[in-house]
Amino acid sequence: MKKVLKLFVIASFILSCTTAKKNEEENKAVKKQDTFVKDNYTKKEVKIAMRDGVKLHATIYSPKDTTKTYPILLQRTPYSCAPYGEDKFRRRIGPNPNLMKEGNIIVYEDVRGRWMSEGVYDNMRAYIPNKKEKESDETTDTYDTIDWLVKNVKNNNGKVGTWGISYPGHYATVSTIDAHPALKAASPQACIGDFFFDDFHHNGAFLLSYFRAISLFGTYKDQPTDSAWYSFPKMNTQDQYQFFLDKGPLKNLNEYFQYDKLDTKVATNDKNRIDDFFWKEIVEHPNYDSVWQSKGIIQHLNKVPSTVATMIVGGWFDAEDLYGPLETYKGIEKNQPNNYNTMVFGPWDHGGWSRSRVKNKVGNYYFGDSISLNFQKDIETKFFNHFLKGDGSKNSGLPEAYVFDTGKKEWKSYEAWPPKNIQKESFYLGENQELKSVKAGSTKIQFISDVKRPVPYSEDIKTVFTPRKYMTDDQRFAARRPDVLVFETDVLTEDLTLAGDILAKLKVATTGTAADWIVKVVDVHPSDLKNDNEDMQTHLKLSNYHMMVRSEVMRGRFRNSFSKPEPFSPNKKTDVNITLQDVFHTFKKGHKLQIQVQSTWFPLIDLNPQTYVDNIYKAEAKDFKTQTHTVFTDSSIEFSVLK
Repeated sequence: MKKVLKLFVIASFILSCTTAKKNEEENKAVKKQDTFVKDNYTKKEVKIAMRDGVKLHATIYSPKDTTKTYPILLQRTPYSCAPYGEDKFRRRIGPNPNLMKEGNIIVYEDVRGRWMSEGVYDNMRAYIPNKKEKESDETTDTYDTIDWLVKNVKNNNGKVGTWGISYPGHYATVSTIDAHPALKAASPQACIGDFFFDDFHHNGAFLLSYFRAISLFGTYKDQPTDSAWYSFPKMNTQDQYQFFLDKGPLKNLNEYFQYDKLDTKVATNDKNRIDDFFWKEIVEHPNYDSVWQSKGIIQHLNKVPSTVATMIVGGWFDAEDLYGPLETYKGIEKNQPNNYNTMVFGPWDHGGWSRSRVKNKVGNYYFGDSISLNFQKDIETKFFNHFLKGDGSKNSGLPEAYVFDTGKKEWKSYEAWPPKNIQKESFYLGENQELKSVKAGSTKIQFISDVKRPVPYSEDIKTVFTPRKYMTDDQRFAARRPDVLVFETDVLTEDLTLAGDILAKLKVATTGTAADWIVKVVDVHPSDLKNDNEDMQTHLKLSNYHMMVRSEVMRGRFRNSFSKPEPFSPNKKTDVNITLQDVFHTFKKGHKLQIQVQSTWFPLIDLNPQTYVDNIYKAEAKDFKTQTHTVFTDSSIEFSVLK
């Protein structure tokens, strides 16, 4: 017994020593990684003069090895190129660690009016097609920046690439328009395309869940600063559903954008005063008028020269910017068919492809391991190296469309997107919760839309800055509500792959004069599945999981025109078409395809009064009324089915 005990003690000691040594080595590796940029790069901060005299702040990281030349990788951002000070370094620079470690000149620039750059910021600053001398927009700011960099930064090889995610992704798109000759590669990722369809609006409906982000973009600043000049609204609750329900009409949120009142607690009698210029812009422009139209970048993609290679990156479950990257890819394809233009869409939420975690999941749903890491190494790095260090030919070795099937959980490559071998197929919303390929009459299915009890977009009790996980959330909680209509196929006897956009052709009516319409495409899993994600919320099971694959809202007033809203005629059958963004998803044999139709989605989107008013942002409490809505069974959902 003593001998056994002695052996156990010795084994334990050896194991503890081995573990300690391993931990020490891992700590050293982490520490080495933390100082990699400082150890291998020099940092310089500069002010670059634009053609109108405004100076923009840029931070330049150059490899210490000056025996060779390097391309320049540029990111322009409204989110700060901090840390400021030439003795303070980022822990990670560039699009990914591979490009950082192999050596590139990496530059970050604060865009006009943000942080340490001069000028006044304009949210989604409009492109000026025919500029006069010294007239500027974001395309000229980018051009002037690149021109200065290639002429003044030592050891550059004369080639520039741009990249960015979300708003920086938008600036990457902007860089391609009227591009500088040195710009050879651009990768707009989760790029904003149009603020009436991205982020803060979806088909004209206001994304109420983005409320706390308004001040980030709309707080006025006219002097350079290295400190935040904005503050976020304090909700003082962990239940955002109840918070917004208690607040009532959107006009009651104006108080959160009266900045002198918030900062100094000075009372005011003007409840409608707005100091935040972005919130004021939203409130005063409820329709797709010239203000929003001028800010869109999609309509200018005919000005991308063939000398710029583009790789558009997005996530199939990006709650913030899905419209932008899809429309950016399609816009370049349509307007510049001879350009090198590719797309990569994976099983990611907003910016998920840039993260270093091995396990790839969105919310409760698990897709596999090392998906993001492999993208960074095998796709993103290869793209930039080919066009900035290689011969730059169209034979990059990368596919035109590299897309992840979120049902089969596997990558596919296609020569075009959508794939050429797709076929449009329609399914009809039938009685008894049936989803059929054959239309059966025009029966009425009714539900009551109660403005005091709207359908939640998530069953979680939480307060989030911007929503993400709901894009793959289990929809059983919604399917079991009386104000959510459910239609589903029989159990599938063979795989059904959707590849491309989805068009909901609803035939509806309402007792009121206004309504929103929400359509969700859901993958109902078999009941015998076992959990494959240890991080899944404990109250959920993969058994019978109702995975949301795609969803979208249409503010009914915009059913015929986003710029000219119109009311519904009470009880009159009316067409409402909703385009849902592209998917690439296989509903596997043994699963069911389900459609959910509802009229509220709270507080993801704001509450529709359900009585027509000219401007919902100025609606009164008395305007909000419960109504009865009707969906007719000759409504259909048109899918792009892969054959």
